[in-house]
Amino acid sequence: MKKVCDAYATLRANLKAGNYGREGSKRRVKTESKPIMFREDAAQPYDDRILTWNLDRWTVSIWTLAGRLKGVPFVCSPGAMKLLGSRKGESDLVMRDGMLFLIATIDVSDPEVYEPDGFLGVDLGIVNIATTSDGQIMSGRQVNRYRQRQRDLRTKLQKKRTKSAKRRLKNVRRREARYATQRNHIIAKKLVHTAQRTSRGVALEDLGGIRQRVTARKDQRARLHAWAFAQLGAFVEYKARRAGVPVVHVDPRNTSRQCSVCWHTHRTNRVDQARFACRSCGTVLHADHNGSRNIAHRGEAVWQRGAVKRPRTTAT
Repeated sequence: MKKVCDAYATLRANLKAGNYGREGSKRRVKTESKPIMFREDAAQPYDDRILTWNLDRWTVSIWTLAGRLKGVPFVCSPGAMKLLGSRKGESDLVMRDGMLFLIATIDVSDPEVYEPDGFLGVDLGIVNIATTSDGQIMSGRQVNRYRQRQRDLRTKLQKKRTKSAKRRLKNVRRREARYATQRNHIIAKKLVHTAQRTSRGVALEDLGGIRQRVTARKDQRARLHAWAFAQLGAFVEYKARRAGVPVVHVDPRNTSRQCSVCWHTHRTNRVDQARFACRSCGTVLHADHNGSRNIAHRGEAVWQRGAVKRPRTTAT
Protein backbone atom coordinates (compact mmCIF):
# COMPACT_ATOMS: atom_id res chain seq x y z
CA MET A 1 0.00 0.00 0.00
CA LYS A 2 2.84 2.39 0.86
CA LYS A 3 4.52 1.71 -2.47
CA VAL A 4 1.30 2.45 -4.39
CA CYS A 5 0.76 5.67 -2.42
CA ASP A 6 4.37 6.78 -3.04
CA ALA A 7 4.04 6.06 -6.77
CA TYR A 8 0.90 8.18 -7.15
CA ALA A 9 2.34 10.94 -4.95
CA THR A 10 5.38 11.06 -7.26
CA LEU A 11 3.15 11.14 -10.34
CA ARG A 12 1.10 14.00 -8.88
CA ALA A 13 4.26 15.96 -8.06
CA ASN A 14 5.62 15.47 -11.61
CA LEU A 15 2.33 16.61 -13.11
CA LYS A 16 2.30 19.70 -10.89
CA ALA A 17 5.88 20.52 -11.87
CA GLY A 18 5.01 20.23 -15.56
CA ASN A 19 7.42 17.36 -16.23
CA TYR A 20 4.85 15.68 -18.49
CA GLY A 21 4.04 18.79 -20.50
CA ARG A 22 1.44 21.50 -20.25
CA GLU A 23 -2.16 20.81 -19.30
CA GLY A 24 -4.02 19.37 -22.25
CA SER A 25 -0.91 18.22 -24.09
CA LYS A 26 -0.96 14.76 -25.66
CA ARG A 27 1.77 13.38 -23.41
CA ARG A 28 0.13 14.69 -20.23
CA VAL A 29 -3.33 13.37 -21.14
CA LYS A 30 -1.86 9.95 -21.89
CA THR A 31 0.00 9.89 -18.56
CA GLU A 32 -3.05 10.98 -16.55
CA SER A 33 -5.36 8.42 -18.20
CA LYS A 34 -3.07 5.42 -17.68
CA PRO A 35 -2.97 3.67 -14.30
CA ILE A 36 0.46 2.95 -12.83
CA MET A 37 1.47 -0.66 -13.43
CA PHE A 38 3.47 -2.74 -10.93
CA ARG A 39 5.45 -5.86 -11.81
CA GLU A 40 5.08 -8.88 -9.56
CA ASP A 41 8.86 -9.07 -9.05
CA ALA A 42 9.45 -5.31 -8.80
CA ALA A 43 11.75 -3.91 -6.09
CA GLN A 44 10.07 -3.57 -2.70
CA PRO A 45 11.12 -1.13 0.06
CA TYR A 46 11.05 -2.27 3.71
CA ASP A 47 11.41 -0.12 6.80
CA ASP A 48 12.87 -1.31 10.12
CA ARG A 49 9.49 -2.55 11.35
CA ILE A 50 8.91 -4.87 8.39
CA LEU A 51 12.51 -6.05 7.91
CA THR A 52 15.03 -6.45 10.73
CA TRP A 53 18.71 -7.36 10.46
CA ASN A 54 20.53 -9.77 12.77
CA LEU A 55 24.16 -9.07 11.91
CA ASP A 56 25.56 -11.51 14.48
CA ARG A 57 23.83 -14.44 12.82
CA TRP A 58 23.93 -13.06 9.24
CA THR A 59 20.15 -13.34 8.93
CA VAL A 60 17.15 -11.08 8.31
CA SER A 61 13.54 -11.29 9.44
CA ILE A 62 10.88 -10.19 6.95
CA TRP A 63 7.20 -9.53 7.64
CA THR A 64 5.10 -10.88 4.76
CA LEU A 65 1.39 -11.36 4.06
CA ALA A 66 1.84 -15.02 5.07
CA GLY A 67 3.43 -14.07 8.39
CA ARG A 68 6.95 -13.20 9.52
CA LEU A 69 9.81 -15.15 7.96
CA LYS A 70 12.60 -15.48 10.53
CA GLY A 71 16.21 -16.52 10.11
CA VAL A 72 16.51 -15.83 6.37
CA PRO A 73 20.28 -16.00 5.69
CA PHE A 74 22.17 -13.44 3.60
CA VAL A 75 25.74 -13.26 2.32
CA CYS A 76 28.03 -10.27 1.79
CA SER A 77 31.69 -9.34 1.89
CA PRO A 78 33.44 -8.65 5.24
CA GLY A 79 33.79 -5.00 4.22
CA ALA A 80 30.05 -4.71 3.52
CA MET A 81 29.31 -6.35 6.89
CA LYS A 82 31.30 -3.63 8.69
CA LEU A 83 29.36 -0.94 6.84
CA LEU A 84 26.02 -2.54 7.72
CA GLY A 85 26.67 -1.58 11.35
CA SER A 86 25.89 2.04 10.38
CA ARG A 87 22.78 1.17 8.37
CA LYS A 88 19.81 3.52 8.64
CA GLY A 89 16.40 3.80 7.03
CA GLU A 90 14.80 1.54 4.45
CA SER A 91 16.16 -1.55 2.75
CA ASP A 92 15.13 -2.51 -0.77
CA LEU A 93 14.51 -6.10 -1.84
CA VAL A 94 15.43 -6.49 -5.50
CA MET A 95 15.16 -9.51 -7.80
CA ARG A 96 17.72 -9.60 -10.61
CA ASP A 97 18.23 -12.57 -12.93
CA GLY A 98 16.44 -14.88 -10.51
CA MET A 99 18.56 -13.81 -7.50
CA LEU A 100 17.37 -11.73 -4.53
CA PHE A 101 19.43 -8.77 -3.31
CA LEU A 102 18.95 -6.54 -0.28
CA ILE A 103 20.11 -2.97 -0.85
CA ALA A 104 20.73 -1.12 2.42
CA THR A 105 21.36 2.59 2.99
CA ILE A 106 24.28 3.54 5.23
CA ASP A 107 25.73 6.82 6.49
CA VAL A 108 29.47 7.33 6.04
CA SER A 109 31.23 10.50 7.17
CA ASP A 110 33.45 12.00 4.48
CA PRO A 111 36.94 13.11 5.52
CA GLU A 112 37.81 16.78 5.13
CA VAL A 113 39.03 17.67 1.64
CA TYR A 114 42.71 18.61 1.71
CA GLU A 115 44.35 21.55 -0.09
CA PRO A 116 45.74 20.01 -3.31
CA ASP A 117 49.28 20.49 -4.54
CA GLY A 118 48.22 20.67 -8.18
CA PHE A 119 45.74 18.57 -10.13
CA LEU A 120 45.79 15.28 -12.00
CA GLY A 121 44.10 16.01 -15.33
CA VAL A 122 42.04 13.17 -16.81
CA ASP A 123 41.07 13.14 -20.50
CA LEU A 124 38.18 10.73 -21.19
CA GLY A 125 37.69 9.12 -24.57
CA ILE A 126 36.51 6.10 -26.52
CA VAL A 127 39.78 4.80 -27.98
CA ASN A 128 41.55 5.50 -24.69
CA ILE A 129 39.10 5.40 -21.79
CA ALA A 130 41.25 7.68 -19.61
CA THR A 131 44.58 9.44 -20.10
CA THR A 132 46.23 11.29 -17.21
CA SER A 133 48.43 14.38 -17.25
CA ASP A 134 51.24 12.10 -15.98
CA GLY A 135 51.15 10.32 -19.33
CA GLN A 136 49.40 7.12 -18.17
CA ILE A 137 47.09 5.80 -20.89
CA MET A 138 44.27 3.39 -20.02
CA SER A 139 43.29 1.91 -23.36
CA GLY A 140 39.70 1.11 -24.23
CA ARG A 141 40.66 -1.54 -26.80
CA GLN A 142 39.79 -4.47 -24.54
CA VAL A 143 36.39 -3.01 -23.59
CA ASN A 144 35.54 -2.07 -27.19
CA ARG A 145 36.46 -5.53 -28.49
CA TYR A 146 34.34 -7.15 -25.76
CA ARG A 147 31.38 -4.93 -26.62
CA GLN A 148 31.74 -5.77 -30.31
CA ARG A 149 31.72 -9.52 -29.52
CA GLN A 150 28.58 -9.09 -27.41
CA ARG A 151 26.84 -7.11 -30.16
CA ASP A 152 27.74 -9.77 -32.74
CA LEU A 153 26.45 -12.50 -30.40
CA ARG A 154 23.15 -10.68 -29.80
CA THR A 155 22.67 -10.11 -33.54
CA LYS A 156 23.33 -13.78 -34.28
CA LEU A 157 20.92 -15.02 -31.59
CA GLN A 158 18.16 -12.56 -32.52
CA LYS A 159 18.23 -13.79 -36.12
CA LYS A 160 17.70 -17.41 -35.05
CA ARG A 161 14.45 -16.78 -33.12
CA THR A 162 14.50 -20.19 -31.49
CA LYS A 163 13.66 -20.99 -27.86
CA SER A 164 17.27 -21.93 -27.12
CA ALA A 165 18.45 -18.64 -28.67
CA LYS A 166 16.00 -16.69 -26.47
CA ARG A 167 17.26 -18.54 -23.39
CA ARG A 168 20.82 -17.68 -24.35
CA LEU A 169 19.89 -14.02 -24.85
CA LYS A 170 18.34 -13.97 -21.40
CA ASN A 171 21.51 -15.43 -19.88
CA VAL A 172 23.87 -12.90 -21.48
CA ARG A 173 21.76 -9.78 -20.91
CA ARG A 174 23.42 -7.08 -18.80
CA ARG A 175 26.74 -8.93 -19.10
CA GLU A 176 28.24 -6.13 -21.18
CA ALA A 177 27.06 -3.51 -18.68
CA ARG A 178 28.54 -5.47 -15.77
CA TYR A 179 31.88 -5.76 -17.56
CA ALA A 180 31.99 -2.02 -18.33
CA THR A 181 31.06 -1.22 -14.73
CA GLN A 182 33.90 -3.39 -13.42
CA ARG A 183 36.41 -1.67 -15.72
CA ASN A 184 35.17 1.77 -14.65
CA HIS A 185 35.57 0.82 -10.98
CA ILE A 186 39.17 -0.29 -11.60
CA ILE A 187 40.07 2.87 -13.54
CA ALA A 188 38.41 5.19 -11.01
CA LYS A 189 40.26 3.50 -8.15
CA LYS A 190 43.61 3.95 -9.93
CA LEU A 191 42.95 7.63 -10.63
CA VAL A 192 41.92 8.46 -7.07
CA HIS A 193 44.83 6.46 -5.60
CA THR A 194 47.34 8.30 -7.82
CA ALA A 195 45.93 11.70 -6.85
CA GLN A 196 45.85 10.84 -3.15
CA ARG A 197 49.39 9.45 -3.16
CA THR A 198 50.75 12.65 -4.76
CA SER A 199 48.54 15.06 -2.71
CA ARG A 200 46.79 16.32 -5.82
CA GLY A 201 43.20 16.76 -6.83
CA VAL A 202 41.41 15.25 -9.85
CA ALA A 203 40.31 17.46 -12.75
CA LEU A 204 37.64 16.04 -15.08
CA GLU A 205 35.93 17.37 -18.18
CA ASP A 206 32.33 18.52 -17.85
CA LEU A 207 30.85 16.26 -20.55
CA GLY A 208 27.18 16.84 -19.82
CA GLY A 209 25.07 16.52 -22.99
CA ILE A 210 28.00 15.33 -25.13
CA ARG A 211 25.85 12.79 -26.98
CA GLN A 212 23.64 15.61 -28.24
CA ARG A 213 26.58 17.88 -29.15
CA VAL A 214 28.85 15.36 -30.88
CA THR A 215 28.08 13.83 -34.27
CA ALA A 216 29.53 10.47 -35.22
CA ARG A 217 29.67 8.31 -38.33
CA LYS A 218 27.14 5.52 -38.60
CA ASP A 219 29.73 2.83 -37.77
CA GLN A 220 30.78 4.75 -34.61
CA ARG A 221 27.37 5.59 -33.15
CA ALA A 222 27.06 2.37 -31.15
CA ARG A 223 30.48 2.95 -29.57
CA LEU A 224 29.61 6.56 -28.71
CA HIS A 225 26.28 5.73 -27.06
CA ALA A 226 27.73 2.72 -25.20
CA TRP A 227 30.45 4.91 -23.68
CA ALA A 228 29.75 5.03 -19.91
CA PHE A 229 31.67 8.25 -19.25
CA ALA A 230 29.02 9.55 -16.82
CA GLN A 231 29.34 6.38 -14.75
CA LEU A 232 33.15 6.64 -14.70
CA GLY A 233 32.91 10.27 -13.60
CA ALA A 234 30.45 9.35 -10.83
CA PHE A 235 32.75 6.56 -9.63
CA VAL A 236 35.73 8.94 -9.51
CA GLU A 237 33.70 11.50 -7.57
CA TYR A 238 32.40 9.17 -4.87
CA LYS A 239 35.74 7.37 -4.43
CA ALA A 240 37.50 10.74 -4.18
CA ARG A 241 34.95 11.96 -1.63
CA ARG A 242 35.59 8.89 0.50
CA ALA A 243 39.35 9.59 0.33
CA GLY A 244 39.15 13.37 0.85
CA VAL A 245 40.51 14.06 -2.64
CA PRO A 246 39.20 17.29 -4.24
CA VAL A 247 37.48 16.96 -7.64
CA VAL A 248 36.76 19.79 -10.08
CA HIS A 249 35.06 19.87 -13.50
CA VAL A 250 36.39 22.07 -16.28
CA ASP A 251 35.14 23.33 -19.64
CA PRO A 252 36.26 20.76 -22.26
CA ARG A 253 36.24 23.20 -25.20
CA ASN A 254 39.47 23.20 -27.25
CA THR A 255 41.36 20.95 -24.81
CA SER A 256 42.31 18.77 -27.79
CA ARG A 257 43.34 21.76 -29.97
CA GLN A 258 45.24 23.88 -27.43
CA CYS A 259 48.96 23.41 -26.85
CA SER A 260 49.67 22.65 -23.18
CA VAL A 261 53.07 24.41 -23.43
CA CYS A 262 52.50 27.71 -25.27
CA TRP A 263 48.63 27.80 -25.19
CA HIS A 264 48.40 28.23 -28.98
CA THR A 265 44.97 27.00 -30.11
CA HIS A 266 44.17 25.87 -33.64
CA ARG A 267 42.32 22.93 -35.14
CA THR A 268 45.35 21.93 -37.26
CA ASN A 269 47.34 21.26 -34.08
CA ARG A 270 45.46 17.97 -33.78
CA VAL A 271 47.12 16.01 -36.59
CA ASP A 272 45.10 12.83 -36.08
CA GLN A 273 43.43 10.85 -33.31
CA ALA A 274 46.69 9.99 -31.55
CA ARG A 275 49.12 12.81 -32.42
CA PHE A 276 49.30 16.47 -31.42
CA ALA A 277 51.82 18.84 -33.05
CA CYS A 278 51.76 22.54 -32.13
CA ARG A 279 52.06 24.81 -35.18
CA SER A 280 53.53 27.59 -33.04
CA CYS A 281 56.18 26.11 -30.70
CA GLY A 282 56.65 22.69 -32.33
CA THR A 283 55.66 20.62 -29.27
CA VAL A 284 54.75 17.03 -30.22
CA LEU A 285 52.76 14.91 -27.75
CA HIS A 286 50.18 12.16 -27.66
CA ALA A 287 46.91 13.98 -28.32
CA ASP A 288 45.16 12.63 -25.22
CA HIS A 289 48.20 13.40 -23.03
CA ASN A 290 48.21 16.97 -24.27
CA GLY A 291 44.47 17.25 -23.58
CA SER A 292 44.85 15.91 -20.03
CA ARG A 293 47.60 18.46 -19.32
CA ASN A 294 45.27 21.25 -20.43
CA ILE A 295 42.58 19.83 -18.15
CA ALA A 296 45.02 19.81 -15.23
CA HIS A 297 45.90 23.48 -15.83
CA ARG A 298 42.22 24.44 -16.03
CA GLY A 299 41.53 22.44 -12.87
CA GLU A 300 44.05 24.55 -10.95
CA ALA A 301 42.43 27.73 -12.26
CA VAL A 302 38.93 26.53 -11.26
CA TRP A 303 40.16 25.59 -7.77
CA GLN A 304 41.83 28.98 -7.23
CA ARG A 305 38.71 30.86 -8.39
CA GLY A 306 36.52 28.89 -6.01
CA ALA A 307 38.87 29.06 -3.00
CA VAL A 308 36.79 31.73 -1.27
CA LYS A 309 33.49 29.91 -1.79
CA ARG A 310 34.56 26.46 -0.58
CA PRO A 311 33.19 25.46 2.84
CA ARG A 312 35.43 23.81 5.40
CA THR A 313 32.79 21.55 6.94
CA THR A 314 32.79 17.78 6.76
CA ALA A 315 29.99 16.39 4.58
CA THR A 316 27.91 13.32 5.36
